[in-house]
Amino acid sequence: MKILILFAHPAFERSRVHARLLKAVRTLPGITLRDLYETYPDFDVFPKVEQPILEQHDLIIFQHPFYWYSGPALLKQWMDLVLEHGWAYGKDGTALQGKYLMQVISTGGNAHAYSAEGHHGHAVYDFLLPFRQTAALCHMEYLPPYVVPGSAHIEEADLARYADSYVQLLQGLTSKTTDLKALQQMPEANMLLNMPGLLSAPSR
Repeated sequence: MKILILFAHPAFERSRVHARLLKAVRTLPGITLRDLYETYPDFDVFPKVEQPILEQHDLIIFQHPFYWYSGPALLKQWMDLVLEHGWAYGKDGTALQGKYLMQVISTGGNAHAYSAEGHHGHAVYDFLLPFRQTAALCHMEYLPPYVVPGSAHIEEADLARYADSYVQLLQGLTSKTTDLKALQQMPEANMLLNMPGLLSAPSR
């Protein structure tokens, strides 16, 4: 499985979490990384450049901080321009059919904050309905997000574990050893990493 990571962070120079995650996976085989804010600093996204890249990959990952229960502005701009009618959806819009969409997200709040009893009243998965429906409209399969919570105060040891788990997750996906049907039933991909037999990735 060929994976495309579309990374969107308007203040990447201040992001300890995403810097660590990208450093961990940047050189993995089968992974293509595109930094949208670096590529399109003026927000002038070129669909004819992006669309062939999407066609060459099996899994599209939106990696971004969780801003106001959604993604950063440039990611929305990318979606508005690249996912064109007649190409991604609508009549004859089947370019992405059979592909997978996933998100890798950092949240400022901790895991409890994103629960029915927590400050936000819902799990992260609940807030991602627009992305899940986008996948459905584009004839894609949505995979649950990989979430790094509490990014504002995360300890270095915890961050290292999340980075290592991200590597393990991507290795399992690229090697097709991950049980995708089981993964789709989970609210977060993080759960897969704690269930022996569902994820079996080669060592780095």
